[in-house]
Amino acid sequence: MPCVEESYKRVLASFQRVRHPFVFTPGDNDWTDCHYLKSVKVNPLDALTTVRKMFFPPGRSLGQRTIAVESQASDPAHAKFVENLRWSLGGVTFATAHIVGSNDNLGRTPEMDAEHRERKAANLAWIRAAFAKARTDGSRGLVLMVQANPGFENYWPASGPASPKSRYFGPFVGRGNVPPVPAGAAFGDYVALLAEELESYDRPVAFLQGDTHLFRIDKPLYSKQTSRVFENFTRVETFGAPDMHWVRVTVDPADPALFRFQAEIVPGNVANRRGR
Repeated sequence: MPCVEESYKRVLASFQRVRHPFVFTPGDNDWTDCHYLKSVKVNPLDALTTVRKMFFPPGRSLGQRTIAVESQASDPAHAKFVENLRWSLGGVTFATAHIVGSNDNLGRTPEMDAEHRERKAANLAWIRAAFAKARTDGSRGLVLMVQANPGFENYWPASGPASPKSRYFGPFVGRGNVPPVPAGAAFGDYVALLAEELESYDRPVAFLQGDTHLFRIDKPLYSKQTSRVFENFTRVETFGAPDMHWVRVTVDPADPALFRFQAEIVPGNVANRRGR
């Protein structure tokens, strides 16, 4: 059963069996969607507290071989956000930001809306700080990792390939007599900040996400100044159930693009074998 401490312990144990440094960023299935459970009542905010307590040892990654990481919690103004992490390897700056699917926890209850606003403010500050750190360090590039699909397509300029099918978010979500919130409205500030930073950052940026279970590699972020894509910004979405595979990201300083991405198909999870 998800969303209960026994399940979190089992998941944590599996993370700790990984031989390499392991960094985790929470997703909607870890806490925001806990309200869907029927057999047991779980408050998503209580689940979030448990996740923060269990999965983020101070100053270190998970895994059998750990690395040092910097947490946003070191800033007194964002002391609760232990999950937002940053580290450097191979001359590249890496950072996670706690942005989740299910509309980033916006539009369900007033308490959840308040949580969303506070976490969004912290995330925006942390993403901005990641770009600043990459600039200060002279990093070869920047890797940003989140769980949510922010729906870049919803913010394409009129000159972009804005066919109806390109719009990811369509329906509205609401609660009782509260005015509905456009699904995906939670992410506009994130997309705007990324575009703002990319106007003055010309080194490669890889944006790694999950959420919508569709493997893709694309360049979905547009410049307001040129109405053209940022060629140095690449979004990669990994696989999701029922397609249980993974994506290898290689950092190659000799490659002008810096990053290479390769889908790794797990043979035991292949659905379309011949002769079945």
